[in-house]
Amino acid sequence: MTTRKLTTAQAIVEFLHNQYVEFDGKRTRFVRGFFVLFGHGNVLGLGQALEENPGEFLIVPGRNEQGMAHAAIGFAKQRLRKQIFACTSSIGPGAANMVTAAATATVNRIPILLFPGDAFAVRQPDPVLQQIEQPYDHAVTTNDAFKPVSRYWDRISRPEQAMTAMINAMRVLTSPSETGAVTICLPQDVQGEVYDFPDYFFAERVHRIERPSATSEMLQEAVHLIKAKRKPLLICGGGVRYSEAGKAFAAFAERFNIPFGETQAGKSAVSADHPLNLGGIGTTGNLAANLIAKETDVVVGVGTRLTDFTTASKTLFQNPDVDFVSINIASLDACKLDAVPVLADADRALEQLSVELEKVEYRSAYQDEISQAKQQWEAEWTRLHSLEYTGEGFVPEVPDQLDDALPEYSRELQSRLTQTRVLAELNLLLDDDAIVVGSSGSLPGCMQRMWNARKPETYNMEYGFSCMGYEICGALGVKLAEPNKEVYSFVGDGSYMMLHSELITSIQEGQKVNILLFDNNSYGCINNLEMGMGLESFGSEFRYRNAATGRTDGNLHLIDFAKSAAAYGARSYTVRTIEELREALRDAKNQTSSTLLDIKVLPKTMTGGYESWWRCGVAQTSRSERVRDASEQMISDIEHARKY
Repeated sequence: MTTRKLTTAQAIVEFLHNQYVEFDGKRTRFVRGFFVLFGHGNVLGLGQALEENPGEFLIVPGRNEQGMAHAAIGFAKQRLRKQIFACTSSIGPGAANMVTAAATATVNRIPILLFPGDAFAVRQPDPVLQQIEQPYDHAVTTNDAFKPVSRYWDRISRPEQAMTAMINAMRVLTSPSETGAVTICLPQDVQGEVYDFPDYFFAERVHRIERPSATSEMLQEAVHLIKAKRKPLLICGGGVRYSEAGKAFAAFAERFNIPFGETQAGKSAVSADHPLNLGGIGTTGNLAANLIAKETDVVVGVGTRLTDFTTASKTLFQNPDVDFVSINIASLDACKLDAVPVLADADRALEQLSVELEKVEYRSAYQDEISQAKQQWEAEWTRLHSLEYTGEGFVPEVPDQLDDALPEYSRELQSRLTQTRVLAELNLLLDDDAIVVGSSGSLPGCMQRMWNARKPETYNMEYGFSCMGYEICGALGVKLAEPNKEVYSFVGDGSYMMLHSELITSIQEGQKVNILLFDNNSYGCINNLEMGMGLESFGSEFRYRNAATGRTDGNLHLIDFAKSAAAYGARSYTVRTIEELREALRDAKNQTSSTLLDIKVLPKTMTGGYESWWRCGVAQTSRSERVRDASEQMISDIEHARKY
């Protein structure tokens, strides 16, 4: 057996150069590159290995460890989990910064590979700079925080351990049912230690992503249930996209005349213009999907996690005889809501199920209910598009949340723009093949309802973790995945302030992203929630502290975000009218570097709930009558939730 004397870090880099995935006969190099942020815990080990042997890797220096890992998520999500970026950080705070991103990846079932530096394995120089010392366990380091948010976690404390660690890492990263964050902790001394690695460790490996079929027993159980039902409803989840099953899904719906709703992850698998596509479903769903969902007698989920937002906290499906079928690659998801599980690849299972349903000549019993529901929503969409604050007689989407501050906001922001009108305009103005990215605040809800995605894979919404800070960083990853398309980050002012570090990276790398910043001078989504549940506005508006009251209810704290972006080198615009929005978009499209539109929109102008509900933890006792009323209503609503 021949060997190669390499450091642990050098061996890992060489191993990753030779990893490929194969899907439907197409082979792809699995690791596109590395996001790096160097410190004393990784620059002399993994940094040296990458500098010496970059191969075909694209090495991108990040600005924030969480931000660059979010970019890696955006990239892998856009590449439909068939290609990834790895990320490396130093020890301590640099590593800890990636924990949030690891959780985001794992919740969303997105593969990312993290190499946080770690404390010395030999412990001789302990405690080193940035090392946590736990008196109950000296082996614990910051990197142990990755364990609950990773699908695979390992610490390489001897060079030869790199072999089993990396093979297991690839096993998880390339598995549709197991994938998520993989964390390989690298003690800084071990990174530079040498070992005679066997040549076979560096051989080319092809990891096939298979399409497992459903068993005949699974199919027959599903068919037996569906054929007895008259009004089925499909749910298009993220698994439809990752399986590249959009065409099969649409064909299945057409063959049996079954309408379908979209989850955040499933949106853009099938065009919004499809006559059976009802649009977003659930708590942030629209009127059409939720009206049909109320009456359906069987829900067939395809590649969906069936989260509380998709099921409206298990209250959406109100037919007392409703049953569930779940097509999913993961048993964890397939068994939710006590569904009949069909454990299989989405594309393959839809084909199999179609054959079996044709044998019994199944067709749904829908007449004109689908078109009527869609017409109702189209009329509502048109109304939302027309909404503009006039200063008098304005009726917001959530009337009981309109407070006396709205005229103040309009005056201080110098704007009368509503969020719904701006979104509708953007949906009409952006190219159909432009990719939109989002994650947190009120924008995901408004976009799931209002955004009509007409081309495949043009909607990249991270809503499993709804992580503030993903929007701009994720957009960079999307641009790296789709360099020839315009990429637009939809972000609120609160999330922008929390994390926009990779805007600088996008400029540095010549990877243009367009940031559409909705500035309502508040955490508007949470302000809506607290006021809708009986609280006063508390801690969620951007205001100065009032010297007289001691509370943060003073004047609005206005921010010029356009100047902020311009200081980094982005082309920036301030938008207060629809005309300014149109002109800024035209000019931004002609730019070659990143842009930011600082769009001043009024709070309380988002979309409302449409025939849906969301369970929240409301205080069950309070001095406030409004809070007590909200609590009583919540308790009553909980009684109507399905007990699964």
